[in-house]
Amino acid sequence: SLSHAFGAAFDNPDLVVACVVGDGEAETGPLATSWHGHRFINPARDGAVLPILHLNGWKIAGPTVLARLPHAELDALLKGYGHEPIYVEGDQPRAMHRKMAAALDRAAATIARIQKAARGGGPGRGGGGRRGFTTRPRWPMIVLRTPKGWTGPKRVDGRRVEGTFRAHQVPMGDMDKPSHVRLLERWMKSYRPHELFDRDGRPAPEILAIAPEGPRRMSANPHANGGLLLRDLRLPDFRAYAVAVERPGATDAEATRVMGAFLRDTLKANAGARNFRLFGPDETASNRWTPVFEATDRCFTEPRNRDDEHVAPDGRVMEVLSEHLCQGWLEGYLLTGRHGFFNCYEAFIHVVDSMFNQHAKWLKTTRGISWRQPIASLNYLLTSHVWRQDHNGFSHQDPGFIDHVVNKNAEIIRVYLPPDANTLLSVTDHCLRSRHYVNVVVAGKQPAPQWLDMDAAVAHCEAGISRWDWASTDGGGKPDVVLACCGDVPTLETLAAAEILRERLPRLKVRVVNVVDLMRLQPPGEHPHGLEDDVYDALFTTDRPVIFAFHGYPWLIHRLAYRRRGHGNLHVRGYKEEGTTTTPFDMTVLNDLDRFHLVQDVIDRVPGLAARAGELSGWVRDRRAAHREFICRYGEDMPEIRNWRFGGRTR
Repeated sequence: SLSHAFGAAFDNPDLVVACVVGDGEAETGPLATSWHGHRFINPARDGAVLPILHLNGWKIAGPTVLARLPHAELDALLKGYGHEPIYVEGDQPRAMHRKMAAALDRAAATIARIQKAARGGGPGRGGGGRRGFTTRPRWPMIVLRTPKGWTGPKRVDGRRVEGTFRAHQVPMGDMDKPSHVRLLERWMKSYRPHELFDRDGRPAPEILAIAPEGPRRMSANPHANGGLLLRDLRLPDFRAYAVAVERPGATDAEATRVMGAFLRDTLKANAGARNFRLFGPDETASNRWTPVFEATDRCFTEPRNRDDEHVAPDGRVMEVLSEHLCQGWLEGYLLTGRHGFFNCYEAFIHVVDSMFNQHAKWLKTTRGISWRQPIASLNYLLTSHVWRQDHNGFSHQDPGFIDHVVNKNAEIIRVYLPPDANTLLSVTDHCLRSRHYVNVVVAGKQPAPQWLDMDAAVAHCEAGISRWDWASTDGGGKPDVVLACCGDVPTLETLAAAEILRERLPRLKVRVVNVVDLMRLQPPGEHPHGLEDDVYDALFTTDRPVIFAFHGYPWLIHRLAYRRRGHGNLHVRGYKEEGTTTTPFDMTVLNDLDRFHLVQDVIDRVPGLAARAGELSGWVRDRRAAHREFICRYGEDMPEIRNWRFGGRTR
């Protein structure tokens, strides 16, 4: 709740977000981290968050930690977090209403004073809105302590309920007992409904007169329906950032660094609107988005020192080493009508699995509410991925987030695996223009061959899946085998395998198919992006072996394509939980995704080929053995791997 609140307050200078935090929720990791959110709030350009920590003492069946702390310890903890707590404690409703009103007045006055001081100075540098900001203020918060089950039944069946864990959710059940029915009646009547409603059950005029009208109603606040406030981003032409590709594989580039240049200029173009931020756990530079620091800084309002780089209170890069906090901030930012992108190491995005679940469910549910307007999509870039963990090893190797994502409603989720920089640019532009989706983009950050010029990349991304004629030898006719690939490293190994087959089995008709939009593999009845059966069959055939090299866990491809004709011919290679700190090519060898293994798969699965390709099978085994010996001796991949170029050229 608190991370959402801060996300809503960023770039919303007139908004005060009151956030009630239950003391059970306060024990969770995401909430415990969220207390630091105000260290990223700049009162000169942002709104404010008023946390209200509600201590009623109990969770479902036991006591809560914060409610049991001695007052001195609780006060020290909250002040150590940088807050100025205001305490509202008691169990008498009338007195507590007055105390709470006074606390809210005091907190609102403190917030107004902080903002006035920050906004009263001279103009600052850049477009970030910093004017009078000097140091982080001490923001107010309210600590509300009341009994659990307050004003409910005091006792049920002789046991205390109010003020205990027994009041949680269902203070009494078993309504077949007449004594329970009488207790429920007495409880409901204690609220004096005859004073609140007329004889027909409508709220009494005196009650209706209390309710605020017009824009003062919470439900009329446009920030609660962020689609009403959403404005399109001003996006530069992504084609202007294209990597020149004279021929497939002739050029190397770092795909995410190219993406970073596009995002840099997107930040510049929207500096005045202040409606776009980047989020990530301390990995912006590591993931090669470094160009964005030419346009902005990392946001931080704590004191800076001379060793800081690109750190300022008006920065638009939101870095904190908590995936939970990044996710919550971005969700709050999107829900109130803005745009963003979340970059993360692929293996660690699993930290927010349950938060992603809830956002995806919310998106799905609200699609059916006519008055709720679509919001900007939640965009993920997953990089530093499973196939390139040269220094981190097995702990950083897990491509399973996409398996988790595709469980959600097909109307909501999109998964893209662009094979090079130009396709990544096209996908990025599409994601930033999209609405009400979760877009997951998986791309590499290391220097890698570039396959498609910009025109070809755009056409490929629009199709989502394409036959690459320039890498195929089927002449447009029926192939003997289909080599399919999805992901940058699988694409590289597939093209290397196709070239080996071209050179050593020139009469074999090979078709190469690349997938950039993963959901194209599903039938159209299962996903809006699904290929029609006849189009799928034209690409993959119904009676030829398909060797599919996939970025993630192999069974996901089988799951997506299980209803397709010819599924029995589909053989998938991907990550199978074999990894360590090793060379890039050795990672593919450990998981049987390497070019040599793909060639052997073709030999084994094309009918009759094994009998006439024995020499090639021996060569494949020898090359894998030579690879193992070489990396054990030298700690790097063989020159024929490191220097390989599509088309027989070397670096």
